[in-house]
Amino acid sequence: MQRQDTHSKLIGYLLWIFGFTGAHRFYYGKPVTGTIWFFTFGLFFVGWIIDFFLIPAMDREADLRFNAGPTDYNVAWLLLTFLGLFGVHRMYQGKWLTGILYLCTGGLFLVGVLYDFWTLNDQVSMRNARLR
Repeated sequence: MQRQDTHSKLIGYLLWIFGFTGAHRFYYGKPVTGTIWFFTFGLFFVGWIIDFFLIPAMDREADLRFNAGPTDYNVAWLLLTFLGLFGVHRMYQGKWLTGILYLCTGGLFLVGVLYDFWTLNDQVSMRNARLR
């Protein structure tokens, strides 16, 4: 059985442009190395350059690891990246209470947004598994 495409190589490469912040690694479900990339500017830009060639493999691994379904990973990640402080990514997942809380508290004082960068893939995967 072939898994559905949960993550996009296009989004991965767009995030790679800012990859020295670890954005593409968070997107593909690698929060530990995403955090390392964030604090070391993509492992002093060397890891960032190597990741250009690793994105297809990270994309395949994410497609196997996470559940596809009605909640789209790409939409959730774009909402988190650009509107995370306002909780729009949580509202998109049906988490209205915490979405409104984020809206009123600046993403729960940024700590909630950081937590969501670490866990968004799992949140969407669990929601998709429940909805199937």
